[in-house]
Amino acid sequence: MNTGVSGRRLIVGVIVMGVALPVTLFFLLGLETASELFTIAATTFLSWGVADLLAGVLERPRLRDRSARQAMTEEWERRVKE
Repeated sequence: MNTGVSGRRLIVGVIVMGVALPVTLFFLLGLETASELFTIAATTFLSWGVADLLAGVLERPRLRDRSARQAMTEEWERRVKE
């Protein structure tokens, strides 16, 4: 099972979530400072990473046929025991 992000997917994610979306939001919201742009970029990039991590957890074969909450609870318990 491949748990890493492929090269193409990483490049597209960085371009879209780290550059294109933050710049678009920056102009649409009428923001003015660079710190606001970097905050938006960091937030969108971090949220993409967390979503990718959670999607990876839910794709694991041992977690199929369970609700998302049940799968996350079991994964958390397993990691705490380690």
